[in-house]
Amino acid sequence: MRSGRRLGPVLALAVVLLSACSNTPPPPVVTSAPPSSTAPAQSLSQIVVGVDDVVGGYNPHTIADSSTITTALSQLLLPSVFRQADDGTRSLDKTLMVSAEVVSQVPFTVKYLIRPEASWSDGAPIATEDFIYLANAMKSQPGVIEPAGYRLISDIESRDGGKGVEVTFSKPYPAWQTLFDNLLPQHLLKDAPGGWATALATSFPAVAGPFAIKTIDTARGEAILQRNDRYWEKPAAVDTLVLRRSDPSGIATALRSGTDQFSLTRTDATGLQLLNDLGPAVKLHTVASPRTAAVLLRPVSATLSDSRIRAGVAALLDRGKLIAAGAKGGPSGALKADAQVLPPSAKGYAATIPAGPPAAPDVAKAEEYFTAAGYKKESGVWRKGTKTLSLVLASPGEQEPYASIAKELSSELIAAGVEVNSIKPPPRDLFSSLLAMPVVNGKQQAAPDSNGNVGVDIAVIGQPVGGDPATVLASTYGCAPDHATADKTKPQVPANPAGLCDESLQATIDSGLTGSATTTDTLKTLEPQLWSQNVVVPLFQQAETLAVGKGISGLTPGPPFLGPFGSAVNWTRGAT
Repeated sequence: MRSGRRLGPVLALAVVLLSACSNTPPPPVVTSAPPSSTAPAQSLSQIVVGVDDVVGGYNPHTIADSSTITTALSQLLLPSVFRQADDGTRSLDKTLMVSAEVVSQVPFTVKYLIRPEASWSDGAPIATEDFIYLANAMKSQPGVIEPAGYRLISDIESRDGGKGVEVTFSKPYPAWQTLFDNLLPQHLLKDAPGGWATALATSFPAVAGPFAIKTIDTARGEAILQRNDRYWEKPAAVDTLVLRRSDPSGIATALRSGTDQFSLTRTDATGLQLLNDLGPAVKLHTVASPRTAAVLLRPVSATLSDSRIRAGVAALLDRGKLIAAGAKGGPSGALKADAQVLPPSAKGYAATIPAGPPAAPDVAKAEEYFTAAGYKKESGVWRKGTKTLSLVLASPGEQEPYASIAKELSSELIAAGVEVNSIKPPPRDLFSSLLAMPVVNGKQQAAPDSNGNVGVDIAVIGQPVGGDPATVLASTYGCAPDHATADKTKPQVPANPAGLCDESLQATIDSGLTGSATTTDTLKTLEPQLWSQNVVVPLFQQAETLAVGKGISGLTPGPPFLGPFGSAVNWTRGAT
C-alpha cells in the first residue's frame, strides 16, 4: 500500500528535473552544407556521415547510453573478442585475439589468448585486467546491457604475463562467445572520478581500434575520427570519418549534394519521404536496432505490486496509439513487438501476445480489476478511501521515442481516472538510481528517499534485445544470482530495470541460460507467463534508416542490430 506517498515531493522533484533540463538550451541543429571550394582537395581521404546527434554518453554496456552513435563509436574505437559477420555469425576477432576456447567443462572454463602487440592508444597493453574490469562492472552495476552471462563468472585469472585470460564459470554458459565485446581501458577508468557511472560520459580516454577520436563537439554536433596510427593491424583506408548532426532536411540536402556519403538516422514519415524523394541515386535500408521500446509496470512499486492494479493499467493501454506516437510513421512502425524476448527482426521471431490486454484497451476490464483491488471511481478519479490511485511515470530525459510515448501514455491513464506524475530524469540517473532503488521485502519505499528520489511505478524505456535469447531472457526478467539466499528484509537492488523477480519462473530461466533446456522450449514455456505478469509491455523494435549516397565503396548495412560501422576500416571514397 502507498498511503504514505505525498504528491508534493513528487511534483517538486518533477519541477527540479524539468528545470535542470530547461536551464541549458538544447544544442543548435546543424544542417550539413555543401563543401566550400577548398574542400575537394581533401575529399578522397574523408567520409562524412549524417546522424541524429553525437551527444554522450558513449558507454556501450549501459542502457542509458544505448544509441546509434554509441554503437557506431564502439565498433570504430573499442576491441572485441568476437565479431559478427553480416549474416550474424560470430567469429574470433583475430585483430585482437590469438585464440579463445573452452578448456574445461567442469568447472566450465574458457581460456583467452590476446595478441602480444594488442594495446591501447596510450601504449598500455590490452590484458587480463581489462577483462576483469568489464566483468566486475557487468556483474555489480545497475542498468547494464545483458549482464546474465557475466553473473555466471566465478573467477578470472591472469596467464602468460597478462595476455592469457582464464575465465571460470559457476555453471555452463553456451553463449560464452557473446561476452567481452567492447573492452574498456581499465587502467584509465578504474580510479577515475565518478567510476563506472561516468565512464565514457563525454569521450574515450584511450582506444584500440582502427580509428581514434580527434574531436567530439557536442555543441556543434560533430565528431571527427582519424586513422589510429597506433593501431597494430590493417590501417583504415581513409584518413578521417566525420559524424555530423543534422535535421532531416539538412541530411537530404547533404546526400543530394554529395557532402554526406551516407546517413544513419531515426526517421519519421516526413524524413523518410525526404529520403525517398532523392530517387535511385540514394539507396535506403532499414537497420533494426538492439532496442525495443517498452512500457514497464514495475512490480516492486508499492502500488503496482498488486497484480490486479498492473492488470488494470495494462487494460487501459492503447498499444496502437503508443506505437504511433513513438514511431511517427517511420520504419519502427513496421516492427511491432508482439513477443516478450525475441524482437521482430530476429531469426525465429513469432508473435506470442495473447488476446485481450495488453493487445487492445479494455476499459471495462480495467474497472473490474481496480474494483477488485478495493478502488472506487469518484468524480472521475479512482480512489481507495482517501488515497488516490497515483503513479509516477518516468522516461529518460527528452530522448525519443520515449518522451512521445510517455506523453501519450500519461494522457491515456489520466483520461481513465488514474493520477499520473511524469518525471524526465537524465538517462543515467534513471537507470543507475531511480530504477535501481533498493527494495525491502520486494517493494520500493513509497516516500522520497534522503536524496529526494521517488520510486518509479511505470517506466518507458528501450529494452535491450538482439543478443543471445536466453541471456536476454535472464537479464530482462531474471532474479539476482544470490536472491534465493539473500535476506529479503534488507535493501536489495533489483536485478533488472523492471524490478521483476518471480521465483516460480527462475528455474526455467536458468535452464535456458545454462543450456540444460533449449531456447525454443524455454520461450515456449515462459512467454505466456511473462505476458500474464503484465510487467513488460513491448511496443516496437526501434529502427533507423541507412541512406547510402554517392562516393563511398565497401559499405553494407552490416550485422543484425549493429549497423554498418564494423567494416569502416575498408571503406573508400569512390563510385558505389
